[in-house]
Amino acid sequence: MKFLTFKLADFLSDASSNLSSLIALMRLLYIQKQYLLLKHQYTFLMATILCGYAPQMLANGKPQDNPLLDLSIEELMKVEVTTASRRSQKLTQVSSAVFVITQDDIRRSGATNIPDVLRMAPGVQVERVSSSRWAVSIRGFNGVFANKLQVLMDGRSVYSPIFSGVIWEQQDTLMEDIERIEVIRGPAAVSWGSNAVNGVINIITKKAADTQGTLLTAGGGTFEQGFMGARFGGKINDHTPFRIYAKGFARNNTQSLSRESVNDQWQSARSGFRVDHSRGLDQLTLQGDIFYLADGNTLNSTGLGLEPNLDSRIRGHQEGANIRFRWDRTFSEHSSIMFQTYYDRITTHIPPIGKTAAESFDADFQHRFPLFDRHHVTWGGNYRLYHNKVHDTSYITFDPRAQTNHVGGAFVRDDITLLPDLLQFTLGSRFEHNDFTGWEIQPNARLLWTPNTENSIWASVSRAVRTPSRGENDLTLNAGELKDIPGLPNFPFPVFSILHGSNQFNSEKLIAYELGYRRQLSSQASIDLTGFINDYSQLRDLGFGAFTLTTGLPRQFLASGTMNNQASALTYGFESSIDWKPINNWRLQGSYSFLSMHVNSNELLKGTDPTTGGAEKINPRHLLSLRSNYDISERLQFNLWLRYTSNIAYYHIPSFVTMDAKLVFKPTKSTELFLVGQNLFSQHHQEFVTDTFPTIPAIIPRGMYAGAVWRF
Repeated sequence: MKFLTFKLADFLSDASSNLSSLIALMRLLYIQKQYLLLKHQYTFLMATILCGYAPQMLANGKPQDNPLLDLSIEELMKVEVTTASRRSQKLTQVSSAVFVITQDDIRRSGATNIPDVLRMAPGVQVERVSSSRWAVSIRGFNGVFANKLQVLMDGRSVYSPIFSGVIWEQQDTLMEDIERIEVIRGPAAVSWGSNAVNGVINIITKKAADTQGTLLTAGGGTFEQGFMGARFGGKINDHTPFRIYAKGFARNNTQSLSRESVNDQWQSARSGFRVDHSRGLDQLTLQGDIFYLADGNTLNSTGLGLEPNLDSRIRGHQEGANIRFRWDRTFSEHSSIMFQTYYDRITTHIPPIGKTAAESFDADFQHRFPLFDRHHVTWGGNYRLYHNKVHDTSYITFDPRAQTNHVGGAFVRDDITLLPDLLQFTLGSRFEHNDFTGWEIQPNARLLWTPNTENSIWASVSRAVRTPSRGENDLTLNAGELKDIPGLPNFPFPVFSILHGSNQFNSEKLIAYELGYRRQLSSQASIDLTGFINDYSQLRDLGFGAFTLTTGLPRQFLASGTMNNQASALTYGFESSIDWKPINNWRLQGSYSFLSMHVNSNELLKGTDPTTGGAEKINPRHLLSLRSNYDISERLQFNLWLRYTSNIAYYHIPSFVTMDAKLVFKPTKSTELFLVGQNLFSQHHQEFVTDTFPTIPAIIPRGMYAGAVWRF
């Protein structure tokens, strides 16, 4: 035991320990398994030395165990999801490519933010750009504002209408409050409308009744400098549970390729509440959040054409609040009514974009009911209002500065049982009107065949659209100097580009073909396979206008560019995931994704628009994830997460392999201590480069942090 103690002390003394040290530690811990079970006093001594581990404890005065490791794979396949069809279905009954990230997955991963958690799902590309920014997409076309992905928080859309995409640093909550994250790969326009083109991510938080009592969490380390969170759940009366929470954190700088700080420290504070009330057939929910964050970066002054002596270090801040109300009336297992409405307001100040203020209001209605013996109908309507105002800067301007846009529509979906317990056909469509392109029709057809309880095969054909943003209609962007563009003449003066939006910009369109297969190999193993072909048309492209020579000094050429819809693309690929429990206290999960993209666009400008023209070189062809969750004893857990990402040719980023590890110790039923190592294979690596405005590329560091969670 002393030998083990000394090894642990050596491991903790060096936060940059390599993987071999980590594997050696795992072996030592495994050898000592039986000894630990007999000698709890030594286990407690070890926890004292590790002093800084974390969560998972007591709920309502009872110990919260590891429910997923207690379940067989057969039981896990019966987990219910709601995002695919807007009604509760068992995973085996869904005719879509679905992946569920559970609270247990989140806790064991050691991830401290939602984007990093999404790396678990096959087909999801997650690349960290800086301390506070990510590029997240499904099945290609990735970027900081990936515009073909719909993201929801408890059914509330967080899609930005200004630039078409998700501002990921704004999407946060107490990680312990997330019940699950449902990831739908492929179009889901019938259920969630325009912009649900390549997929939908729905982050679902726990009900207030499931978060009773007090939770405290705190910790810190190298890159994760410090974090803390608190939650209290109680009851107004027997029918009205509630919770309130607050959290905050500070994260360190990343570094540039030359090992200089890029000034992207990130601090954030957030709080919120949820109240649920049940009465008879009705369930009411009122939920809200408020947040403030500050972050920064270092601009590439040359790329922006700024004055050489201008300080390129920038700091910005963002703040916002939202409130959501939902009413559910459940008549039976197959019949219900839902009405939801929400309002949110977000203000951002991010140089050089400047200050923006965005408000949105949404009202959503849904009714589902059985029809005759073989039909299950779901229909509803939605109205959304966006109002935003953008303050002009020398880099970016909008005309008009302020604008209000409306989106409204209806959908209907019919799940038809052709052969009971064997064959199901789903037909549906969404009819939607927006201020940019008018009416859009997005139909979908799906077929599900379940020859037995162990196998299911599904196929689908879908149409989805991505509607324009204000950025593609009203924007004027000083895009900086054009360099090394193939086919561009050698001018005697530097060439700077000005990019204009166009009110003739149309919706981007997709026809998607999917085929999927799920098999429960045994009560301890399952596999999920999906193949797809996506045919895109009227994608965003760029076209050059006239070249003009300025009269002032220094002399330079100005190239005027305009957005159009002349690009197209054909992509195909497949995604696989496997879940296996070789023994009751050990769970292995793996996924592999392959993506091939062929884009037709303006050859002259393929090097200037990575999100479309350069998309075939900006998305890795291969993604691999392997996770091992092992319970050494009732009090000790060891979790490993290995990831591989192939090269990103557009930014000359080589492929990389990395691993995260989390060691968890529970000295008591109400306390959990943890130690986490992130990106353990190398001291640092580069994952992505921002495609919005030129900043100094950052490298993501190795990190170690420790913490604790208490529940009482």
